Amino acid sequence: MSEQSKSRPKVPEGKVRFHKTKQMEPNEKGFVGYETLWDSLQKEVEYKTPKRP
Repeated sequence: MSEQSKSRPKVPEGKVRFHKTKQMEPNEKGFVGYETLWDSLQKEVEYKTPKRP
């Protein structure tokens, strides 16, 4: 059996409708993680009190 390579291939940044995924650098143990950046799903609008009748 051949040994698995210790290096991971570089994965391109993933983009979908509401979030992006980026590959992080490997840590000291060799673990490669992925960072997820979420876009806001709704806008916040400042509340205004309604007019009095």
